[in-house]
Amino acid sequence: MVLVPVLQLAIDPAAAVLVGIVSLFLVGLSDIGRIRRDADRSAIPLTLIALASMPIGLWALTRLPPDWARVLIALVSLGAFVLVVVPLGKIEMPRRPALAISGFATGFFGGFAGMPGPGMAPFYLRGRLRPEAARASMMAIFLVVTPLSAATFIALGIGSWREAALAAALLPAVLIGDWFGHRAFGRVSTKQWQVSTALVLGGAAIGALWKLA
Repeated sequence: MVLVPVLQLAIDPAAAVLVGIVSLFLVGLSDIGRIRRDADRSAIPLTLIALASMPIGLWALTRLPPDWARVLIALVSLGAFVLVVVPLGKIEMPRRPALAISGFATGFFGGFAGMPGPGMAPFYLRGRLRPEAARASMMAIFLVVTPLSAATFIALGIGSWREAALAAALLPAVLIGDWFGHRAFGRVSTKQWQVSTALVLGGAAIGALWKLA
């Protein structure tokens, strides 16, 4: 959710999306044990809905001019930040419609922006799951959605193996950040975890929008 908005300022948005997708998958592979132990069952239907809607996002990415795609990718992160932090008061949505909307948004944003996270983040970060379960559920969805999305990109000629190689080259830095994140995870309260995650989303979005301006 941070890599793509920043990277797409330097390379073609479609290429940045592919790099982000492959990076998500590689990070997920390093965390399979926690995912299997902690993931919530809601990840299964949400993943199926995301897979069905992913081609719509991919179609939108290929039809928009690069400059428009850059702006909208930045707005995706900003929108996720707003949905996570803005108080909703007593407004609540039944679980099934919320899951369906989250699944559609996860697939669309995964195909369009290489960031399935903003689609599922409000569902899991505002829900009642423990942080461990919310995090593992999101990573489980990443592990299924991202390789299929990357394969589709390459098969349609939207990207190439060069983007996959770039993701592999960035992996050491990503894993270092992941290690620091693991050390901090579980040592803070649920509220602190939600706030820090929202700040990462907001920082990435604001940085990308500022650069575009």
